[in-house]
Amino acid sequence: MRTKIFCDIADLNLIKKFNNKKIVKGFTTNPSLMRKAGAKDYKSYSKQILKVCKNKPISFEVFADEFNSMINQGIKINKWGKNVYVKVPVVNSKNKFTGKVIKELNTKNIKLNITAVYTAKQTEKILKNINKKTKVIISIFAGRTSDTGKDPIPEFIKSIKMAKKFKNVEILWASVREPYNYLQAKKLGCHIITIPPSIIEKIQKFGKSFNQLTIETVKAFLVDSKKSKFKI
Repeated sequence: MRTKIFCDIADLNLIKKFNNKKIVKGFTTNPSLMRKAGAKDYKSYSKQILKVCKNKPISFEVFADEFNSMINQGIKINKWGKNVYVKVPVVNSKNKFTGKVIKELNTKNIKLNITAVYTAKQTEKILKNINKKTKVIISIFAGRTSDTGKDPIPEFIKSIKMAKKFKNVEILWASVREPYNYLQAKKLGCHIITIPPSIIEKIQKFGKSFNQLTIETVKAFLVDSKKSKFKI
């Protein structure tokens, strides 16, 4: 199975650029990325993105914290385009599992991306609240797990195993920290990995030999020392 690369970005110019790359099969956004991109009006900015990204799947996140408001936002976001996935956090800010939201939207045949997932137990709870036909992505945050000194791999292994019973469910490796994460995700059998633009650029350069890397590194040191006019 091939692991699809999604681009994790909300910047309109970068979406234009990466939408043209064959390596990129879809996009993910979140309220933080939208704010960073300078979005003032969530809906109109999202519609601008959808004028560029017309066919590839793209996730837009609800930002309400109360369940009924989440459901209402999800219904509205879903109407923006056929390629839209509604992104829902696995819990709200009060740490309450959003099962009600997931079930309600899933029952309405709305494609979902369940985000901020860290454990296989959370995956299990999600799977208990969905049908076996409407598309669901489960985004597990590998990098943020690693940042705390914990190994995310066991949670992926268990989650992928559970998801095999659901043909409509894809497991996504989120919060990438380095290009090598792509190879890890592929090895595990993740369906998708979402990656920031700078790291996608590096993945496109895969295949350099250790010898090439050594020479390039040494040359870079030499160039910098000459530019600095260092003397001993």
